[in-house]
Amino acid sequence: MSTGTTTGTNAEVELAIGGMTCASCAARIQKKLNRMDGVTATVNYATEKAKVSYSGGVSVGDLIATVEATGYTAQEPVPPAEQTDEAPGTDGLRPLRERLVTAVVLSVPVVAMAMIPALQFEYWQWLSLTLAAPVVTYAAWPFHKAALTNARHGAATMDTLISVGTSAAFLWSLWALFLGTAGTPGMTHPFELTIQRTDGAGNIYLEAAAGVTAFILAGRYFEARAKRKAGAALRALLELGAKHVTVLRDGGREETVPVPDLKAGDRFLVRPGEKIATDGTVVEGSSAVDASMLTGESVPAEVGSGDPVTGATINVGGRLVVRATRVGADTQLARMARLVEDAQNGKAAAQRLADRISAVFVPVVIALALGTLGFWLGNGAGLTAAFTAAVAVLVIACPCALGLATPTALMVGTGRGAQLGILIKGPEVLESTRRVDTVVLDKTGTVTTGRMTLLAVHTAEGTDEAEVLRLAGALEHSSEHPIARAVADGALEKLGALPTPEDFANVPGLGVQGVVEGHAVLVGRERLLAEWAMELPAGLTRARAAAEEAGRTAIAVAWDGEARAVLEVADAVKDTSAEAVGRLRALGLTPILLTGDNEAVARSVAREVGIEEVIAEVLPQDKVDVVKRLQAEGRSVAMVGDGVNDAAALAQADLGLAMGTGTDAAIEAGDLTLVRGDLRAAADAIRLARRTLGTIRSNLFWAFAYNVAALPLAAAGLLTPMIAGAAMAFSSVFVVGNSLRLRTFRAAG
Repeated sequence: MSTGTTTGTNAEVELAIGGMTCASCAARIQKKLNRMDGVTATVNYATEKAKVSYSGGVSVGDLIATVEATGYTAQEPVPPAEQTDEAPGTDGLRPLRERLVTAVVLSVPVVAMAMIPALQFEYWQWLSLTLAAPVVTYAAWPFHKAALTNARHGAATMDTLISVGTSAAFLWSLWALFLGTAGTPGMTHPFELTIQRTDGAGNIYLEAAAGVTAFILAGRYFEARAKRKAGAALRALLELGAKHVTVLRDGGREETVPVPDLKAGDRFLVRPGEKIATDGTVVEGSSAVDASMLTGESVPAEVGSGDPVTGATINVGGRLVVRATRVGADTQLARMARLVEDAQNGKAAAQRLADRISAVFVPVVIALALGTLGFWLGNGAGLTAAFTAAVAVLVIACPCALGLATPTALMVGTGRGAQLGILIKGPEVLESTRRVDTVVLDKTGTVTTGRMTLLAVHTAEGTDEAEVLRLAGALEHSSEHPIARAVADGALEKLGALPTPEDFANVPGLGVQGVVEGHAVLVGRERLLAEWAMELPAGLTRARAAAEEAGRTAIAVAWDGEARAVLEVADAVKDTSAEAVGRLRALGLTPILLTGDNEAVARSVAREVGIEEVIAEVLPQDKVDVVKRLQAEGRSVAMVGDGVNDAAALAQADLGLAMGTGTDAAIEAGDLTLVRGDLRAAADAIRLARRTLGTIRSNLFWAFAYNVAALPLAAAGLLTPMIAGAAMAFSSVFVVGNSLRLRTFRAAG
């Protein structure tokens, strides 16, 4: 299965890149790809992927050949369904771990002997050479190999710095041992882990060569592990789905097949406790479905014939037969995974700046190292002191922290969001969340449930509410009208069971009539009762007027020649909406209710949830104009919606938040998708996005500040190469660790 897609005359493909060791590598590959005619590429060091758009006569093979000609490997990633159960990245970590263990075991005694004069026995320097040689050759070989490859292509990367720095220290030591005085039996020299200038007289630099290699390998190893952890949420998302499914063939024969073999239209069986294999519609049975792993909703949802169900959710009740409607890459789970991965492959403006800097950073550092060497030699500091300072400059300058600053924070932030039911589409979204000051809320399906609900029952004197619900509910249960369904569902919820009407008739535009338990029952508009010469008593007339003033639908109920009750039906406000509006206000946002409903309905809902500004009776096509008008007033607008009629407004808004329970059009148009139909997730999404952006900024600050502060110290001869190596490795680990703190983000409440 190819990951490539075609859009118009352009095609897109995602390539897995191998051999990258730092952000400079990613910058080089990206530059080479973008030089090809009709190609636009973005290469991400942290995810080790290239997202490429190409047209004309360019093929995927041409793209791969260009990457390989640059000195790296490329291939189309294996689709999730074809991946093995083995943890991703295991093979890549094993050789790195082996080299790290070798470097640490052999470097510790070398460093110890160099640091502790008491351990410097008569021939200690030759033992140091014996132990350090495998470290600088075998353990550091990936650095040397990459540096040679880059040199053949006329480029210099971080590996060039590491290779030149460690090789220079090792070769200097060989010269000192064999041609200088360092090989003299009984030679000793002090080692001080302090920031001070030294001329390096009598020193060998084996501890620097071995120690730097060990420190950098440790940093690389922990970075690799951290990158795997950062992508764990995406892998977990992909692993949610069922692996096998029981398909019902002709005659009801059951056949177990792998989920990838399932086709749209197939009927499949879901037993209690099993995962639903793919998105579909229930055709037989009723049950409760636990969607918590996908949506975060803790209460299982009741489903029956005709209800939609989502793949990867769990059937916790009865036996279901489901007809598959979406399979493979079209399912909600697959789309969620694509959104998360697209966000992780994206690059914010700040990261593009960091990549450009790291691409020119290496040659500048090499020039600075040569300048440092020349400066100290020219000032009579001695060759050893000049060499020490130059090697420290090479080692301290690793741009890896710079390259990891944004991708790791994005990976962890978007992955954590996916776990909480918040899908962040791209890194540019993060910048928008910082500026947003106004949030426009669509009413139906966002603030309200989006379906009609029985809200109140007003009875005439001497009439029992349960009897009203039993008779009216039984009659309405036979109707498919949304208002009738609201009455029937409300009655079922309170009574548990309803009688069957002996006679039923629909009166178009007015209501229904029939016989229930021997009573002649009418349910509908007041005009329906008037046709049978019945009038509402004064109390029920007042109840009807109050309901209509609040924007609710009033339904009259009568039987045996008397008006008995008025029912209030409306699109009910979600239980969590008022709390959500409060949380949005706490984030500094001004909420506005936007709806096509009439003013009375909108004002009633707004009062209930605590919104002061209301824009009502807006046509679907005019919603985008409302957003534009607010933007013209100088506001930065977030829009929350769920319907097709919200799609244009979501796209126009500075930040579009689509309810995942809504339409595909809305979800595609939004910047953030809220998997749960809970408005509180909007506040959580903005908090998470702002926190992720803050983490990116602190990472970039640390990386820039580190290099700015450390390079002058190294050039001044105040840092030994080994201290420089330790500090450089720590900076990368610090950036990754800072990003991983996003995994602790919790939804409010």
